[in-house]
Amino acid sequence: MRELRPTLDKSLKDVKGTLVRARDPAYREAKHEVEAFNAAYCAVLDDGDLEDWPEFFTEDGFYNIVSRENFDYGLPVGLVYCEGKNMMRDRALAIAKTSMFGPRYLRHYMTNTRISEIGENGMIRAETNYMLIEVLSELPSGRIHQAGRMQDVFETQDDGRLLLKSRVAIYDTLLVHNALVLPV
Repeated sequence: MRELRPTLDKSLKDVKGTLVRARDPAYREAKHEVEAFNAAYCAVLDDGDLEDWPEFFTEDGFYNIVSRENFDYGLPVGLVYCEGKNMMRDRALAIAKTSMFGPRYLRHYMTNTRISEIGENGMIRAETNYMLIEVLSELPSGRIHQAGRMQDVFETQDDGRLLLKSRVAIYDTLLVHNALVLPV
């Protein structure tokens, strides 16, 4: 059984810096933009529009779903690993067109967004907690499918839109259901 202990991620330990950034107008605006982005991201996934999912990423974007333990020890092995938008498109198309699994409803919740850095070139580093609820016909009350945190790097595009350069979903959930084929 996995040992329950505090994360080794030192960025989560900077309480003073986090409180100072929370008062900075630029960080508050960035937080608002990231939260609006995540609301649209969740809506696409909740509605099952998988083929639209890659459009949230830059062409060279990176996406990984990894256990907290592997993340803490620098092990890149994850449940889902995509380098580049084309790989994400392939995954989305394969799931949408070929995967067979029972009917389900998913609801993504993202909260407690923290902005850790804003770069001069429009780069934003953010971290957001997430929870994914799954409802199945045989489990109508639903269950927590996965819970954890996202570590994101956003790039501001020439037209002002944010796109993900990198999204790493670090899950805390000790039991991962075998139906995890969809992005979180």
